[in-house]
Amino acid sequence: MSWWTTRQNESHASGDAELMMVPRWSMALAVLTFAAMQVVFHVILPHHKHELLPMRLMMGFFWGSLFASYALLLGYVSQDVKRRDMSAGMWMLVCVVLPCGIGAVVYFLLRQPVLSRCPNCSTQIASSYHFCPQCQFQMAPVCGLCHRGVKITDVFCTQCGHDLAVDGAPARLRAYSDQ
Repeated sequence: MSWWTTRQNESHASGDAELMMVPRWSMALAVLTFAAMQVVFHVILPHHKHELLPMRLMMGFFWGSLFASYALLLGYVSQDVKRRDMSAGMWMLVCVVLPCGIGAVVYFLLRQPVLSRCPNCSTQIASSYHFCPQCQFQMAPVCGLCHRGVKITDVFCTQCGHDLAVDGAPARLRAYSDQ
């Protein structure tokens, strides 16, 4: 087993699945942009006054980190749009063209929710739905009286006070049962 496979298994176990969405091309671009900023500040723009060396080090690190972070952000957006079934080309163009990261902020404000599949009919539905719109399969527990979402550990509805035990919810939606 290679070190990369081990690293992937450990990160999935620790809940870093979101960070694993950043593609390798984006990571390589981030390293290259960071290195390019170091070359700019230490080779192309050298200064012969040695007292300015700390300032050059700080500026190279700051601008290198800024551009590297932007490259990682673009990589994340390129993968996230596919997961959310959105137009990848349009959102990458928005993120690159709008200055100072404004495109990325617009993307995070306007992105669609992550879609999941109904286990009964395989229709793509938003994760906030309680029932599948195609086959009425119950996806999440709801109160039988007011039909609002409840937590799977609730005994009573938090909105209307209804006793959830009398609703007869499917066993897969009950965390605890008295039986």
